[in-house]
Amino acid sequence: VTNGGKTTLAEKLKKMLPNCDIISQDDFFKPESEVETDERGFKLYDVLDALYMDEMVKSIRNWMKSPTSLGVVMQEPQNTCDNLKDTEDVYILIVEGFLLYNYEPLNELWNRRYFLTLPYEECKRRRSTRVYQPADTPGYFEGHVWPMYLKYKNELEENASNIVYLDGTKSQEELLSCVYSDIIQELKKLRE
Repeated sequence: VTNGGKTTLAEKLKKMLPNCDIISQDDFFKPESEVETDERGFKLYDVLDALYMDEMVKSIRNWMKSPTSLGVVMQEPQNTCDNLKDTEDVYILIVEGFLLYNYEPLNELWNRRYFLTLPYEECKRRRSTRVYQPADTPGYFEGHVWPMYLKYKNELEENASNIVYLDGTKSQEELLSCVYSDIIQELKKLRE
């Protein structure tokens, strides 16, 4: 969901996990001139066609071939604990975005999937505090952003599995603790 805390969570996890990097879907938006406009004049940014998804897949696959190519710094995470011992050979890529699980070529790549949700009013309130380029036009949230979120969330629920749904109204600390603990468990499984 837009403004659900995806980037904040990813950045906090990066600081806590060994050899971790982030690829953000926002970095793959097409220029405004290439984004379609609907009959109401809304730029259709909340659809897969507004993104260079093939380029995103290529970047992820390149990272998988050579995890240090994006400049992952080999350093101890800030909150080193016993759970992270013997992880110097582990590389973690966090891919964050809003339409990741609806793009089939990516679905074979995930070890873990997290999906942040927000109720309509909270999402609208958070969105109204952000400045976008281009700026949201009146009615854009109700007429395009929220309907596209619901559409893609429904598709996701019908087609994807093994998704951990997270309540975006919880504190950043609660969300971080939940996901961090889950990742630690996943790392333990991978080492077994």
